[in-house]
Amino acid sequence: MARPRITDAVGRAALEQALGDAPASRTDTATAVRYLLELLVERAPGNTVEVRVPPFGAVQCIEGPRHTRGTPPNVIEMDAPTWLALASGRIDWTTAMAGGTVHASGQRADLTGLVPLLLPR
Repeated sequence: MARPRITDAVGRAALEQALGDAPASRTDTATAVRYLLELLVERAPGNTVEVRVPPFGAVQCIEGPRHTRGTPPNVIEMDAPTWLALASGRIDWTTAMAGGTVHASGQRADLTGLVPLLLPR
């Protein structure tokens, strides 16, 4: 059974808290991360690249060869603040990669053209 999708109202409210000036709660950060991961899967469905934002979530996305066992050949991993900034448009893919907070391995481990998922306000 599929997990229910985070609604836009709940996701955007959590995102505002997570990106606000005051420190966000762990719950708001987790909800914002998962909401943006869900948006990524909607924008780029597939199973070729695994995007990980530990400890809050991981998804498979982008069309191409399906991965089913062992370590995926295409992995992108980052911390929650980097994912929130990248997916919300506060930083771009090139800047995130250059900053050393994104670890990407594999030929298809690239989110160019897929982020930002939301435009900054």
